[in-house]
Amino acid sequence: MKDLKKYLAEFIGTFVLVLVACGVAVVSKCEGNAGVLLTALAFGGVIVAMAYSIGNISGCHINPAVSVAVLINGGMKFKDFIFYVIAQFAGAIAGAAVLGVFLGDFSNLGANNINPGLWQSLLIEVVLTCIFVLAVLGATSKIENSKVAGLVIGGSLALVHMLGIFLTGTSVNPARSFGPALLQGGEALANYWVFLVAPMVGGILAALIWKLLNCKCEKA
Repeated sequence: MKDLKKYLAEFIGTFVLVLVACGVAVVSKCEGNAGVLLTALAFGGVIVAMAYSIGNISGCHINPAVSVAVLINGGMKFKDFIFYVIAQFAGAIAGAAVLGVFLGDFSNLGANNINPGLWQSLLIEVVLTCIFVLAVLGATSKIENSKVAGLVIGGSLALVHMLGIFLTGTSVNPARSFGPALLQGGEALANYWVFLVAPMVGGILAALIWKLLNCKCEKA
């Protein structure tokens, strides 16, 4: 039952992220600096809200890139990792579906795009994901950080969105990108692999950097 609660929490968190944050992106159309800022704050704000509501249940990963980093650093079992990712993808699909019903249109659900070019998009997503996941690992590394961890993580997500929205629309989360891409179909779905591979690589890179920075190496 405890495990099921964790997986349900991850489903709910990712559902809310896609429904609300992608919804704000679509409604605001990310037009001008105001639209970009509003969307970035929406993504960050959802993370803050979810961190303080489901964080004590599942850790509020709601992102496979975060989950893989936690797995590499020994913070979760492989079985939990698999079910977390399944719950995250399911939540993203459900969130995108409800958003489409809200809008009465499934042609634009906030899917990401390859804007500067393929290799640039891959690099952008790897780097931005790495930065974000490093912030997550740092904020959650000590018990005394627990009261502010949600704010730090939400703020970090908002910051990477402020840059990434102008470029790829900012994924840094394979689940968040999958729901909208699946239901939009077409080019959004064809390009989805970029927003699966790059964030996962960024998450793994962040985990390895974190392990290196916290390595207690013996002096020669």
